[in-house]
Amino acid sequence: MSVHDEGQLDLRQDRPHTARMYDWYLGGKDHYEVDRERAEEVARVFPTVALAARVNRGFMHRVTDWLAGDAGIRQFIDIGTGIPTEPNLHQIAQGAAPSAHVVYVDNDPIVLAHARALMTGTSEGRTAYVHADVNEPKSILSAPELLATIDLSKPVALSLIALLHFVPDDLDPHGTVATLLDALAPGSYLVLSHASPDFDAVTFERIDKIYRESGLATQFRTRAEFSRFFEGLTLVEPGITVPHRWRPTDVDPPESLDAQVSFYSAVAKKN
Repeated sequence: MSVHDEGQLDLRQDRPHTARMYDWYLGGKDHYEVDRERAEEVARVFPTVALAARVNRGFMHRVTDWLAGDAGIRQFIDIGTGIPTEPNLHQIAQGAAPSAHVVYVDNDPIVLAHARALMTGTSEGRTAYVHADVNEPKSILSAPELLATIDLSKPVALSLIALLHFVPDDLDPHGTVATLLDALAPGSYLVLSHASPDFDAVTFERIDKIYRESGLATQFRTRAEFSRFFEGLTLVEPGITVPHRWRPTDVDPPESLDAQVSFYSAVAKKN
C-alpha cells in the first residue's frame, strides 16, 4: 500500500471532522482550529467528554487483549480507526499474539497521512490500512489491502468503536453491520461502543445540535436501539454495559461514572 504525503492530500482544514475532534478529546495534537472550536463547544455542554473518550480507549484495550488472548483471535478489522494514539489496536493485539493481522479503516485524509504509524507491527504479524467509508462496506471488504492481510474464511474480530453514532438510520447502519458480518466466518466477533442519550437526554440534544450545525450527522441511540446491532449474535459476558464495566481490570467503577461516560458497549460472537 502506498501512504500519501500530507502535502498531496486535501485535509479539509476548513471544516471539522469527527476523527480530529476525537483527537482533541484525547488530548492529541493532530487537529485544526475548526476541530478544536467545535470540540470545545461539546466540552462546554458535556464537560466529561474527554473522560468518555479515554474510557472508550480503555474498553478497546481490554477487549482486544481478551480477543487475542482468551478468545484466540488472530485477525482484526478496526473501522473508524481515528488518528493514531498509542497503544494502537495492533500493538495490543500483537502484544498478546505477535502473529496477529490487523487492518485499519478510516475515511479522514489526516488518518491516511498518519497511516505509517499504524503499519509498524511485529515481524511475525501484519498490519494494513484501507482508506474507505464505513457506509460503503462492500468497498471495504473488497479492498486489496484487506484481502492481502485478512483471510475471511477464518474468524475475525470486527470493531467499530465510538463510530456508529455518526451513522444515522437513513444511512442504514444496521444493514452496513450485517453486510460486514455476513462476510466473516463463524467464530468471528463484533465489538461496538456507542454514545447514548439514556443518561442525560438534554445534554445529548445539545451535542447533537453542535455536530449537525457543523455538518456532521449524529444519531445517539438508546440501549434498546443499540442492542439491535447484535441480533442473531451471542453476547459475551457481561453483555451490553457501559464500557468501563466491561471486564474492568481494577475495582468496580463508581456509579456516577456511568453518566459521565454516557456510552454503551458490547462484544458478541457470530455462531
